[in-house]
Amino acid sequence: MRLLMAAMLAAIAFSAAAQQGTETVRALTVTVGANHAPPYRIIQGSSPSGLYVEIFKEITDRLGWKAHYREVPFRRVLKLVQQGEVDLMLGARETPEREKYMAFVAPAFPADRRLFLYFDEANRIERYSDLYGKTIGVLEGSTYFRRFDSDEQLRKEPAPRYENLMWMMERGRVDVVVVPELIGIYTLGKLGMPVNVSPFFMPGERSWIAVAKTSPVLEYADDIRAALKLVKTEGIYEDLVLKYMDQYAQ
Repeated sequence: MRLLMAAMLAAIAFSAAAQQGTETVRALTVTVGANHAPPYRIIQGSSPSGLYVEIFKEITDRLGWKAHYREVPFRRVLKLVQQGEVDLMLGARETPEREKYMAFVAPAFPADRRLFLYFDEANRIERYSDLYGKTIGVLEGSTYFRRFDSDEQLRKEPAPRYENLMWMMERGRVDVVVVPELIGIYTLGKLGMPVNVSPFFMPGERSWIAVAKTSPVLEYADDIRAALKLVKTEGIYEDLVLKYMDQYAQ
């Protein structure tokens, strides 16, 4: 009970400090490496948006930070983090390889199912074993779930964007595309393709705000977590998730 009360008082103190503009958290401009992946990260255009971007904006508003977005393909984002050319990325999954160069600061983004999309009925996936013998379209540098990511018997064909994967499937270059649910629904709606969704899917995992280990932003990891807690306590986090689920989910 005392620990709970202490945590609540700390959150209240943090909120007051943020609103009063104290020097508890230094004002920063953080550089975010991000691939254009609607509706999570809508980076193309003058004003970045999307579920992950809006959640992060709520966090930076409470910290008094500004965010600058550098848009590149997903695999390039990982490279920029590794090289210390950006401070952080939004929506990374935690893996042993990535832990070498980035710190997974806060599991800020909701889990999203991994869907398997197809055109031809022969490529319908009803169980994991149906993936063998298929050419599976995947996003370059991305991870989906542990067994799939490490399965060397699967034939995977990468592309820099999910739109590219859909076109490849339409042209018969891949049989199946694996995609996070909301991205898949958004992309299909934009392209207007009559794509089918397999009954087999994999549950998603929460994804993270990941900070480059070389970035000075890492010093403020506790502040990022505290700001995220406030966003959730105030009900804003849930409102944002529901807004995007209502708009895009089936």
